[in-house]
Amino acid sequence: MTDDAILCLEEAEENMQQALHHLEREFQKIRAGKASPSMLNGVRVEYYGVSTPIEQTASINTPDPRQIIIQPFDKSIIHEIEKAIQNANLGFNPQNEGEIIRINVPPLTEERRVELVKKAKSVTEESKVGVRNTRRSANEEAKKLEKEGMPEDDTKHLMDKIQKLTDKHIEKIDELFDLKEKDIMTV
Repeated sequence: MTDDAILCLEEAEENMQQALHHLEREFQKIRAGKASPSMLNGVRVEYYGVSTPIEQTASINTPDPRQIIIQPFDKSIIHEIEKAIQNANLGFNPQNEGEIIRINVPPLTEERRVELVKKAKSVTEESKVGVRNTRRSANEEAKKLEKEGMPEDDTKHLMDKIQKLTDKHIEKIDELFDLKEKDIMTV
C-alpha cells in the first residue's frame, strides 16, 4: 500500500476512535443509580465572569453510593455552583449547607431506567453514525487516490481494510451499549 493509503487508513481509525471516546464520555454522564463525581461532568460554573468546569472550582466526592458532596475551593462561589447544578437539568436537587453542597442521588425508578436506556441507545446510534461517516469519507479518499493513479487492487484492498475497521468499531460500540444497558437496568 502507498503512503497515502496508509495515511488514509490511519486517519479513519483515529476518527473512529474519537467516536468511541465520545460515546464513553457520554455514557459517564448517564447515571446508573450509584453516585459518581462524573455525573457532574459538563456542568459549568460562572466563576468571576468565566464559564469554568465545576471540577476546577470545587472538590467533588462521593462518601456513599447515594450522595455527592461538593466543597468549593472558594466559599464565595457556593451559590454559583448550586445555580450551575440546577441549570444543568441533571435531575438533582442540590442542598447548600454553607460550606458544602450536598446532592442526594435518588434511587432510579423502573420508568427512569427505561428512559436512560433510550438515551444511551440514542447516544450509541450517534456514535455509529460518526463511524459510518468516517467510513464514507475514507472510501471517498480511497477513490480519489485511485483517480490519482493508485492501482485498482490497492484501492479495493484499502476499502476492505476500512470496512473491517468500521465493523470492529461498530462491534465495540455495541459492546459498550450492552454493558451500559446492563448497568442501568441492574437494581
